[in-house]
Amino acid sequence: MKMLTLALVAGLVAAPAVAAEPTDLVPAVASDALVAGRTTDAIRELQVANVEQAADPSRLINLGTAYARMGDYQKASRAYYAAINSDAHYDLQVAGGVTMDSRDAARRALANLVSRTDVRTASK
Repeated sequence: MKMLTLALVAGLVAAPAVAAEPTDLVPAVASDALVAGRTTDAIRELQVANVEQAADPSRLINLGTAYARMGDYQKASRAYYAAINSDAHYDLQVAGGVTMDSRDAARRALANLVSRTDVRTASK
């Protein structure tokens, strides 16, 4: 089972537990750019996903986080919903060592977004 690590850095940021080049198994998740505060670079990297990676929950969670940082809460909400509704899901490890399903991590990110903004619903 795939295991990724999430760090709480101004929102959820998913990063591979082991550093690796993006492959079909480990999608580009732009965690380095997000942690470094290079949000525009992260969005650019996350928008270039192959067909297999397009619905990857870690990519979608990070894309949502990047959009939220840019103030585009509707796009952030849609990315989080896409992660929740993705056919793919796997365990993620969050800061503090807690492990949760990627859908639960996306729900947490969405709840955090809703609590900080006027975003109440978005198209799924």
